[in-house]
Amino acid sequence: MKITIYDTTLRDGAQQEGISFSVEDKLRIARLLDRLGVDFIEGGWPGSNPKGAEFFPRAGELELDHAMLSAFGSTRRAGIGVEDDPALAALLSANTPAVALFGKSSRTHVQRVLNTTLEENLLMIEESVRYMKENGRYVIYDAEHFFDGYDDDPKYAIATLAAAAVAGADVLVLCDTNGGSLPSTIKDTVATVAAKSSIPIGIHAHNDGEMAVANSLVAVQAGASHVQGTINGLGERSGNANLCSVLPALRLKMGHLQIPLEKLQLLTEISHAISEIANLRPNPNAPYVGKSAFAHKGGMHVDALVKCEQSYQHIDPGVVGNRTRVLVSELSGKGNIAYKAREFGLGIAKESLLGRQVLVRIKELESRGFQFDGAEGSVELLLRRAAADYRAPFELLDFHILVSNGDNGVMSAEAAVKVRVENQVMHTAADGNGPVNALDAAVRKALLPFFPHLASVHLTDYKVRILDSADGTAAQTRVLITTSGPERSWSTVGSSTNIIEASWIALADALEYAITVVGRGSKRRMKERV
Repeated sequence: MKITIYDTTLRDGAQQEGISFSVEDKLRIARLLDRLGVDFIEGGWPGSNPKGAEFFPRAGELELDHAMLSAFGSTRRAGIGVEDDPALAALLSANTPAVALFGKSSRTHVQRVLNTTLEENLLMIEESVRYMKENGRYVIYDAEHFFDGYDDDPKYAIATLAAAAVAGADVLVLCDTNGGSLPSTIKDTVATVAAKSSIPIGIHAHNDGEMAVANSLVAVQAGASHVQGTINGLGERSGNANLCSVLPALRLKMGHLQIPLEKLQLLTEISHAISEIANLRPNPNAPYVGKSAFAHKGGMHVDALVKCEQSYQHIDPGVVGNRTRVLVSELSGKGNIAYKAREFGLGIAKESLLGRQVLVRIKELESRGFQFDGAEGSVELLLRRAAADYRAPFELLDFHILVSNGDNGVMSAEAAVKVRVENQVMHTAADGNGPVNALDAAVRKALLPFFPHLASVHLTDYKVRILDSADGTAAQTRVLITTSGPERSWSTVGSSTNIIEASWIALADALEYAITVVGRGSKRRMKERV
């Protein structure tokens, strides 16, 4: 059975609280969705706002390789003809090859929301679908609130589908609009409808009961051949069915081979790209595409993973464009250390004394508030520092920081540092808008003459967490710093009862990593180019 994928990120996804796509955003997302290989891209509701009026003409100029553009709208209003309905006119003016028309399936909605008769609602559906077909559109009929309507009055709910079918609808989509149905209900109802229909059946599931993906998959098992959803599960209230979970499940778990593996490998990249366009931080715990989806922390898990990758991974992460990650923490075993050493290109065997020493050191530091599973830069430095021939590129001998409230009432900071580089001791000072900023500037001033590539390295995130709030201002504090260079980012960690010391530990690791790991890679690439 061929499964068609209908993406509604640009319409249903845009209804999520806090999301507002510009026209340029929508065009970028449409290109990404076409790369992913979805069959339909729903662009929105034309005529509902100025963005819609601008988007559809521009979207029509996109050179899409696979996807068909669709516009979304409702059946005609009660009491007027299809030719006189402005919403249907706007739908046609979008000039998309496909349209999605939604109508009411629930007698409660017909009588109490539309305030019309059951008979008039059936005419609204039939006449609107026929009007779109007569104008050459591929018509996807969305039966809104179908499952609730079916539960209330199955005969009438089926009659609404029959009205769309007799008018020529190409697909009949059953919508769990309130998102509260259970998979057993979805499966039984879809199976009943599919057995009676000669027209393809679709599923549109919302996630209010956290069942949208499950409901979409059981609908396919019951005979649905058209699945609607959004990237990352974006959508109103609790969101829609997450295509980033639906697509790999259909291909890898259920054997629907028309979803190409080469497209599936783009899934993580496209998921993260759309999160960035939506100005949302990618969810690290998202199945399949999250940074933590294939991350392993427990020592027993990692030991098994090294012996057999399938032991704690349900698929090969590379199939969806993701990767295996092994984390290092107080829960780690020797296998974690050996795995990370191999990942970093370091020869530390699982049973080596060096590996055991590093593991003991990590456990001891984590007992003092460090947390290494989010600071792989610091982990790599611990492994490198364990080698007998490792030499730190610099040493902080002393520093002083003065924070003052100037005559203009603006807080400022000044840091003076003494740093040893090779055999030279450098004294430098710098101002900053805070103590950590001033310390960073002063140390960089001392290091730049020796390591000029640090000019392209910047602190991009700075997080502080109080670990034992009962101690108040004397509490143990953890600082996590993320630093970025031209080609990559890395995170480092520090912990102390003194927030400045915790910041310095994390900052020093960030700069040392930039010099010893990133800098060495830059020099190697430069030599290769020469």
